[in-house]
Amino acid sequence: MTHATDWYVPWNDALIRKYDINAPRYTSYPTALQFSPLQNIEVQNHLDQQRNKQGPLSLYIHIPFCEHLCFYCGCNKIASKDRQRPDHYIDMLEREMVLHARNFGHRPISQLHLGGGTPTFLSLSQMNRLLDMISIYFDWQPSIHQGEFSIELDPRETSKEMLVLLKKRGFNRVSFGIQDFDHRTQVAINRVQPFELVEQKFNDVRELNFDSISVDMICGLPHQSSESFLSTWQKTLALQPDRISLYNYAHLPERFKPQRRINASDLPDADEKLRIMQDSIERLQQAGYIYIGMDHFAKPDDDLSKALAQGTLQRNFQGYSTQAEIDMLALGVSGISQIDGAYLQNHHQLDTYEAMLNNMQLAVKRGLFLSRDDKIRQWAILQLACQGRLCLHELSERFQIDAQHYFANAWQKFVALEQDQLVRIDGSSIIVEPLGRLLLRPILLSLDAYYDAKMSQHFSKVM
Repeated sequence: MTHATDWYVPWNDALIRKYDINAPRYTSYPTALQFSPLQNIEVQNHLDQQRNKQGPLSLYIHIPFCEHLCFYCGCNKIASKDRQRPDHYIDMLEREMVLHARNFGHRPISQLHLGGGTPTFLSLSQMNRLLDMISIYFDWQPSIHQGEFSIELDPRETSKEMLVLLKKRGFNRVSFGIQDFDHRTQVAINRVQPFELVEQKFNDVRELNFDSISVDMICGLPHQSSESFLSTWQKTLALQPDRISLYNYAHLPERFKPQRRINASDLPDADEKLRIMQDSIERLQQAGYIYIGMDHFAKPDDDLSKALAQGTLQRNFQGYSTQAEIDMLALGVSGISQIDGAYLQNHHQLDTYEAMLNNMQLAVKRGLFLSRDDKIRQWAILQLACQGRLCLHELSERFQIDAQHYFANAWQKFVALEQDQLVRIDGSSIIVEPLGRLLLRPILLSLDAYYDAKMSQHFSKVM
């Protein structure tokens, strides 16, 4: 078993403050800021080239509906109380599946994730229909093909009957959005869910023998303090989730309209926010959780922790993963696919998404076909983000380049990072030091050919 003490990350207040900048989370490289409009014909040609490709597939399906609008949320969602509204959306998902099935229907699904929005906004019959469609148009056979089959759950919107259905249909992982247990904070973000409710949902999930429970928490919400969040952690750790994601709230009301309902004066100041983050990281490690990297923690016996120790950790739009490098097909509004060197994003607007599918056209709006330089930098970034080291000799062989010369400018940045003990240069290898694991995002910036100061407003703070 992986031990937490083997992967302990220290807190250095001076260096944290120095490197606490706005930076991407690098669930992709290049980031979505580099996406541009794509023509349907070039997208279709690229996907048609995948028809004879073998190997497993990751499938993401976006369900945008929410009955309650959480004020902090920056996701693509549709507030509605009409429980029949998803019926037409599922019709559109089926049309999208039909269009993709000819190129991807033969590949076994080793990773499935339903995200949102609130996937459990769907009724039992709607969920059954959606899962039937996945089984019809894709090779999803949970009883035969092992994999990660997960769904995001809102404790307020998840019945015991829905959990029974999900388990019966093959789901083995669930993720609860908790954010904070403090009632005052919950009221301020319009997401009131008492601890007792969440605890009952945890008990229901464990009774049904799901393999893993994850929780999402957010640092920097209204009325949070180090004292109030300490109480939240006491309750959260009592639930013993297998994985914990601790995100940094980015207040961008000019971009996300619901955030305008949050009073900026109620947010913790920068110093208090850092104290909350420091206390959280230290408390989670004391509780035995391993810091996987960039917001993610896991128990020592979790698959993510094992993958970290074994050097097989991966990262994609769903965050860290144990799945080997595989294509990811995303369905639904705003979904981003990662297919054989291309990022393809569907339309954000539901009416445009539906109009294109009604014309039997793919709903892709924009994206990016990676250049050779993009692929080289993407591989290097993933090595540092997932394995904690980058071997320039291996990079040179893989891409037939002189990596040290190719990354001459980045090398000077790594030398500076070494002086701050964030990385260690060992011959031709760059190794992330324990403190550097907390500051991965600024380290990865050294390899980003696109980032400049003007882009920083689009990203959250590192801490």
